[in-house]
Amino acid sequence: MAELAQTIFCVSYYTALIAMLLAFMRFLAGPSAADRVVALDTMTIIGIVIIVFISLRAGRIIYLDVAMVYGLLSFLGVIAVARYLEGGL
Repeated sequence: MAELAQTIFCVSYYTALIAMLLAFMRFLAGPSAADRVVALDTMTIIGIVIIVFISLRAGRIIYLDVAMVYGLLSFLGVIAVARYLEGGL
């Protein structure tokens, strides 16, 4: 059973890394600023997932706090950029 959990963990981790690469490619190729903002938000969400994977692997709960703070800062950043793109700032 532990071997199955290890396999699922590895597959999930590498899938997240591939998703990060694809989101980064979209960030570079995005024709508009809104596309780039969405790609950047996607990369931060995937980054949070990777931090959680590292937390599980290392057995350290403090990394979950880091992921939560990173998520809050990401949310505020996306809201600020969206307001800027609308012309509200």
